[in-house]
Amino acid sequence: MTLTPSLAKLIVSSSPSPAAHEAAREGLLDFLAVTLPVLRGDFPDAGLNSLHQVYRADDPPTRALLLGYVGHALDFDDFHPDFRGHPSVVILPALLALVSQRPDINGAHFLDVYVTGVEMSGRLGLAVGSQHYTLGFHNTATLGTIAAAAACARLVHATERQTAVILGIAATQSAGLRAQFGSDVKPLHAGLAAQTAVIATQLTLAGFHGQPDNVLDSFLSTYCAGQQQQPEKLISGWGAPWRIISPGLEFKPYPTCGGTHSAADAARALRQEWLQTGNSTDLLIAAIERIEVSFPPGGDIAASVRKPNTGVEARFSLEYVIAACLLRGELRLEDFSSAPVATDIAALAESVARCPDFSAPPDELNPAARFHQVTVFLRDGCVLQQRFTRQQSLAIPFDLPAKLRACLPDFTDAKRMELVALSRLENRDSLPRLVDMLFAKQINAASL
Repeated sequence: MTLTPSLAKLIVSSSPSPAAHEAAREGLLDFLAVTLPVLRGDFPDAGLNSLHQVYRADDPPTRALLLGYVGHALDFDDFHPDFRGHPSVVILPALLALVSQRPDINGAHFLDVYVTGVEMSGRLGLAVGSQHYTLGFHNTATLGTIAAAAACARLVHATERQTAVILGIAATQSAGLRAQFGSDVKPLHAGLAAQTAVIATQLTLAGFHGQPDNVLDSFLSTYCAGQQQQPEKLISGWGAPWRIISPGLEFKPYPTCGGTHSAADAARALRQEWLQTGNSTDLLIAAIERIEVSFPPGGDIAASVRKPNTGVEARFSLEYVIAACLLRGELRLEDFSSAPVATDIAALAESVARCPDFSAPPDELNPAARFHQVTVFLRDGCVLQQRFTRQQSLAIPFDLPAKLRACLPDFTDAKRMELVALSRLENRDSLPRLVDMLFAKQINAASL
């Protein structure tokens, strides 16, 4: 049996564990935390307004596109290291859009297919290796299309042959370039990928003919420029362990590109060390002559924006993130909106220089070994320095309820607890209520 049919067989027969379900519930709650602020209008987004002018239908493909965009608009959604992208923001919008017209879907089945989608995303990332991302592709868009299609196929109880066709239709439409980072097109990538997964599923169920084999083989070869792909990793050891458990979803503590987070932690630690001496932040900023940030060669490939003009661009700027952490001690949502960058942060960011550490192995060989070292040179000759590895950053305890409070400050404790309860999908009405909550705004906007 060749690659695509073998993979389809695994998808159809997937039976995730209770532990995988628990991890999926956390993923769903994190998705709600970062989606609802934009959906509710608490965090205005000009791109969403434009999309509502163009996409006015109220059907599952449109719902998937808009919800995918909204979920990724803050760039605060989860990350998966094997995938090297954001799986949930493609998988969940596609599933929820289909569920909106399938009231028979229960919570347990929904969790099953979500886990299956994350499994597919992680395995796709392993199969393409680092070359796909290095070539300039945005994994969330390209690989996410196929991962979401796998989840959708499982959701609608597609047969093995139908699943293979769904995967092939999705793969042939897969697209998305990292060159769009820092613009509204990046979150649109997530929406378009979710939409494509839904359309691939609907077309297949309607009897549309697509090749059931060899498409994924072609995808891996073409989208890796013939290098590094390892197709065997798509099927070997499926669900052992489930990728949603190990290495698991990573939930962002900061509303910036994950490639900036260890730099943020290093800058925050440096600032805290300075304050503990009894000196003020103002004194630190006045004393700074220059700042250097070092990392493995290629370790800044995602955080490529050096001089951002807007907060959206600043999400992908090492310079701006470091400056914001030194000045504020935190990374606030309001500093990474579509508004112009804060002048005080931008001024300090001008002092930051990138200095790749060429003694370290290139980032593409092992992204898990990434580090950022922030060195502050003071005018009096003193040097302050902090280094954080990616693993050290991940080891910092993550407080999902705190993130929920930060994203939804207007919610009462009771309302946040209600949202937590809904995300568990343990009651018959949980999934329908979530669907109503997420799509009511879209329906109203489409009727304008």
